[in-house]
Amino acid sequence: MGRRRTYQERKIRDYYRHQPLIRLQRVEELVSELYLAEGKKRQYLWRRVAQALAGLGVPQSRIDHLVATDNPSFLAKLVKELIDKPLPAPPEPPDPFGSLK
Repeated sequence: MGRRRTYQERKIRDYYRHQPLIRLQRVEELVSELYLAEGKKRQYLWRRVAQALAGLGVPQSRIDHLVATDNPSFLAKLVKELIDKPLPAPPEPPDPFGSLK
């Protein structure tokens, strides 16, 4: 397997650098879907929301409360809070070549 090109390295680095923004955007989309969903689909969406919020660093107790209330408007308020506060700096992705440099 060949070495990655500079362009590929930059794309990978940018993906990890923007991961919190990607997750936040996904939660925003899930809020809209939750308003329209019913039954099993709604339960599935809440599981996805819980995973995304955990990745954003939201405390587990708050995630559990949101899922238990099953109210998308509470989630929308949390998303607004997350948008208003600055996101933490993402960690640098691991060096795929290790000590080869």
